[in-house]
Amino acid sequence: MWVNLEAIKRLTEQTAWNMEIIRNEKTTDSGLRVIQLETAAGAAIKHFEGAIGVNVPRRRFLPVKLTSDLLLVMSNLYTLQAGTLSISSKRQFPGVPLIKLGQDKFRKVKDFLARFANIPDLLELDHLTVSGDVSFGKNVILKGTVIIIAHHGERIDIASGSVLENKIVSGNLRIVDH
Repeated sequence: MWVNLEAIKRLTEQTAWNMEIIRNEKTTDSGLRVIQLETAAGAAIKHFEGAIGVNVPRRRFLPVKLTSDLLLVMSNLYTLQAGTLSISSKRQFPGVPLIKLGQDKFRKVKDFLARFANIPDLLELDHLTVSGDVSFGKNVILKGTVIIIAHHGERIDIASGSVLENKIVSGNLRIVDH
């Protein structure tokens, strides 16, 4: 978002901001339920005379709002060249995979990062769903559609070097290297 700071100053001095308040219920790490009050910065456009919107193509704008987005950006699906993220030329089909990570174990970045020894190879992935207590070893390759579900009280550890292609993994799986 680009704005003219003089225009913001003028509107602030005139107290011309009449923004809708968004109520966002959250739970802190300690379990305390709180209400966060916020406004949408994009909604402020109505206060700027002559404001315009610009449609930025997805190849120039890659939002990271969830850890599933972070997984994509950290993976080998993207390359960084001269400050620009681009889909790897090694990916043979268009678009990016659909990734759904369970919010109970993958919601916070710290928890997400703890579940990966390193980020899996996603070049040939179409769809990934992960739910429950699941961890990934090093050099894991995911292809096609992969669904991994650890039910309550169970744990699944995807071993280092595993290649999962069009697989459903559920139950309890722990492989320990000796």
